[in-house]
Amino acid sequence: MHLFAAILLLAGACASAAGEDPGTLLKHADDIKTANNTQFQALLKQADTQADRLTPAQHDFLDYLKGWQSTYTGNFDAAGTALQAVIDRTQDATVRTRALSTLINAQALAAQYVDAYSNLSTLLDVLPHVQDALARDTGYGVAALLYDQAGQYDLAIHYADLWLNDSADPAAACKAMSMKVEALYKLGKLAANDPAIGSGIQACQRIGEPLWGNIILGWQASALMDGGQPGKALSLLKAGDAQELATHYPAAIGQFRTLMARAALLTGDLAHAREYAQSAIDLGPRQGYPKFTADTYDMLYQIAKRQGDDAAALAFHEKYDVAKTGYANDLSARAMAYQMVHQRVLDNQRQLEAANEKNQVLALRQQVDSQKAQTRLLYIALLLSGLVIVGGWAYRTKRSQLKFQRLARRDGLTGIFNRQHFFEAAQDALRYSAKSSREACLIVIDLDHFKAVNDMHGHAAGDAALRRVVAACQERLRSVDIFGRLGGEEFAILLPDCTEMPASQRAEEMRKAIAGIQRYDPLSDVLVTASFGVAATRACGYNLTTLIAAADNAMYAAKHAGRNRVVRHQPKAASGA
Repeated sequence: MHLFAAILLLAGACASAAGEDPGTLLKHADDIKTANNTQFQALLKQADTQADRLTPAQHDFLDYLKGWQSTYTGNFDAAGTALQAVIDRTQDATVRTRALSTLINAQALAAQYVDAYSNLSTLLDVLPHVQDALARDTGYGVAALLYDQAGQYDLAIHYADLWLNDSADPAAACKAMSMKVEALYKLGKLAANDPAIGSGIQACQRIGEPLWGNIILGWQASALMDGGQPGKALSLLKAGDAQELATHYPAAIGQFRTLMARAALLTGDLAHAREYAQSAIDLGPRQGYPKFTADTYDMLYQIAKRQGDDAAALAFHEKYDVAKTGYANDLSARAMAYQMVHQRVLDNQRQLEAANEKNQVLALRQQVDSQKAQTRLLYIALLLSGLVIVGGWAYRTKRSQLKFQRLARRDGLTGIFNRQHFFEAAQDALRYSAKSSREACLIVIDLDHFKAVNDMHGHAAGDAALRRVVAACQERLRSVDIFGRLGGEEFAILLPDCTEMPASQRAEEMRKAIAGIQRYDPLSDVLVTASFGVAATRACGYNLTTLIAAADNAMYAAKHAGRNRVVRHQPKAASGA
């Protein structure tokens, strides 16, 4: 639900009466930013008419509020320009901190993830020295939000707790707890009866924030569905649906209706599940690929399939593929941006440590020069010790860089090549095969109904199933074969120096191994099958994009033929003249 939290996070407290004084007027506008955005905009115009009465600090604060409004309405380019100007010129530490927090939100919403995480690092450096409690709370909230988006859920919980413990604002108990509940759920640590859920919802009710309360309610419903209680989850969601619709906030409504559709589907009520899912699409945001959009199209596909509407099922599945790929790419971009900035911070720290160590060595050398009574042997010993320190630092830095390079090539869950490195390695192998006139084959693997595995058993069980599937496939691969995860539950394998028949036999062995995991592995309680598509260079050539498309089409043919099978790509016969 963090898609809309980035904007609402910066909402002020209760409204107060506006006065003639410009400072009072700006304070009132700040208080009602989200509670009454129409009046907020009117107050900004009124403040513009009093520009000659504003102090420099009040001018900065007015420009900050204008940047906030641009972020709220989705005009991220204008927001970035206005907020950066305030940050560069203001002498007010509070205004600078709040403008930086809002800028980070605008950059994250505009998918400028490297800039967002770089600015977050700057914000966290200054946050402990910020005196204004509201500005400090905003910083903690931004940190919790962006770490959640990068999949760093423990860090998200850490900053949500800092927000809870530091703030005297009643709104903090509501908003910070909603972020903590979300991170706990994504870590697999949230039970439906967790005390954090009840206390968070009550805190939101006390301050009249139904939107944030419904965020927590949504995660409680997800936990109930994971625990096999979809009927109870649906009752909770229905109770909050009217309040959710009244917010008129597309991202929140879309997410909420997707949860309702999932609960109805799990209870077997296909009619209402389809109604809720379609309303999630109709009422949700019109741009971007949030996760709930992919989930909704997947549910519509499953419903149409069960109802025997194959045409609708195919159309929904195509939309699901597009949304799933868009979300996976966005998720990967956020995680990579976090890792890049995190590594940059570590490198800067190492450089600072190295400079300090170098200064220490120079100081020791100067001390030796000033103390001529010391022997030449002592001087040499000190010089060598300095060289050892610098050499040790260089060795540690190089080792860290090599480790980061290895990690950057691997999928964090399964340990095989990630999408980017698979494409690089596969393209290199295909170029070599083409030059040496050797055949090669590509296999695309997609797990069947894997979304249902996550829904029925939880994400932790789904992750464990993915690792077992990868292990089963690796046992049947050669050292020269290239194995990568394209995203989600989709994998690809390039088999150099291999023709179509042996590749199909290898795919069949892997298919049987995956289907037999539950039978032969006493630790697995999840039944998983997979559909395989095989394409060969003999028919498709050595272009990786063409090979993947052909194998992907064969895999979808396997899906349509009933799943849990291997299908080879069959090139269309050329028509006669």
